Formats: sequence, C-alpha cells, structure tokens
Amino acid sequence: MDVVCMGNLNYDITFILDRFPEFHEKVNARSAYFGLGGSAGNTATWLAHLGLRVGFIGAVGNDDFGRLHIEFFRRIGVDTSRVRVVEVPTGIAVMLIHGEDKRIVKFPGANVFKELDEAYIAQARHLHLSSNPVELVRRAVAIAKRHGLTVSFDPGEMEVPEDVEAKLDYLIMNEDEFRRKYGGLGAVKDVKAKNVVVTLNGGGALVRDSAGRVFEVKGLSARVVDSTGAGDAFDAGLVYGIVKGWSLENATKLGMLLAYLTVQKVGARSAVIPLEDVKRIAERLSLGIFGET
Repeated sequence: MDVVCMGNLNYDITFILDRFPEFHEKVNARSAYFGLGGSAGNTATWLAHLGLRVGFIGAVGNDDFGRLHIEFFRRIGVDTSRVRVVEVPTGIAVMLIHGEDKRIVKFPGANVFKELDEAYIAQARHLHLSSNPVELVRRAVAIAKRHGLTVSFDPGEMEVPEDVEAKLDYLIMNEDEFRRKYGGLGAVKDVKAKNVVVTLNGGGALVRDSAGRVFEVKGLSARVVDSTGAGDAFDAGLVYGIVKGWSLENATKLGMLLAYLTVQKVGARSAVIPLEDVKRIAERLSLGIFGET
C-alpha cells in the first residue's frame, strides 16, 4: 500500500439553515445533506480517487451506516480488512450551518473500538492520522517509525503530546487550532515536528519545512458553501504530494486545490473527483504542480 489512514468513520447529517433555532424552537432547514464522513475516511476517499493504494484502520457498527462505509470503500478500492465491525452504533456527526457559522454535534460510537495492526501498517509507505485517542496515536507513530514510514498527523481539536510531536514528519493544523496550542503563528519555527503546515483563516498556508525555512503558500479564492471536509481534502493533497516525492510547496498547493473544490459543495465528499479531472483544473488555474517536484 501507499498510505494507511487511521481515524473515524461517521455518518454525516448536514442542515443548511436561515437561522439557528432558539430555546425549545423548531426551524425548517433550507436544505439537507446526508452522507459518509469522518476525517480520515474523507482523506482516504480523496487518495483512492487520486490513484493511490490506500488501507484504512477504523471501526463501524454492525448497522446500515457501517455497511455503507465498507461497501463504499470497497467500491473505490480502499482496503477494508482492518475496519472492525462491532456491536456499537456507527459514529454520527450532525452539522448545523448558517452562513459562516457551523455548529457540530458528534457521537463517536464504534470509532472508539479501532485496533492497531503492526503488520498491516508495515505494508505501507506513509501513515496518516486524524482524530484518535492520544495513546493510540502514540503507539501508531512508534510502529510507523520502526518500519520506516513517514507520518502525517492532523489532530483537529486533539492534544499533540511532545513525544509524539517530535516523531512526526508532518504536523497539519488549522490556524485556530495552532494558535490555541502554541500561542501564535510565530511559534511555527519552534514546533518539534520535521515539517509543519498551518492552513490560514484568510486562505493559504504557512509552512515550515525540515530545513527550517518558513514560507507562505497562497490560497485559492472560492465562495464557501460548506467547509465540512475541507481540511481532510487538504490533507489528501498534501499526502499525495508527499508519497509522489513532490516539494512541500507543491504538495501544499495540491492540498489547497482539493480544499478549494470541497468548500464549494455541501458535504465532505461531494466534490471528490478522479485524478485526471484534478489535473485539468490545476492546469486551468495555472498551478503548475503536476509533472513537477
């Protein structure tokens, strides 16, 4: 395999609202979206569509939502042999969106029952981690390092312990998460991970590479319909570039492109398209990333 992703698999329910309900009030949604989600699952979906060989470590319930996840992954070529099926409901995420404001309620369900498999991870070239219990992340990173894999971690709201941080090849965070943990963007030079990529609120990304060079990659302007899954799409672009041996700058540009496509549609996976279509859009936008390193 090229990449093993480990993280959550959720069923997403998204409501687009004209306003949020008041206390004890019911409101009608302007529109609704129902579909498969979960950060690492979204990233794996993009990577498979981009032509990489992808495996997944996760867990779903023995229910209709769980079967949908497994059937979908099998259809797009993601290996599901390490997706556990347990007698706990599949994870659920409910998103309420009003303009730029998004409120999320999650039920982790089966996600807390994922299990590591060292031999499985050892088959890959790269390990990508998203929302997972800290101890599971710690063990997964140790396994990956024993077997010579590169590791990327997008922790979201989760903790990044110093011992984990120091072993990461790529730490990926959005600006708000980074500021909460490190105090400000100036701290990017002090983070112990080899490479750090911070997606910025105003668009673009701040990057510090393994040589200590700090630079900004310009974002792409888009009308945001729904930001759900944009960070996961960004991760997929970055990981694709890493696996293909691209420069960190060009890998970040591809991440920007996939996030740009994602925010223009409702739902985390609605914008997912094959590699050839991504190449055509990249060429139209004069990004100059494919065929270069």
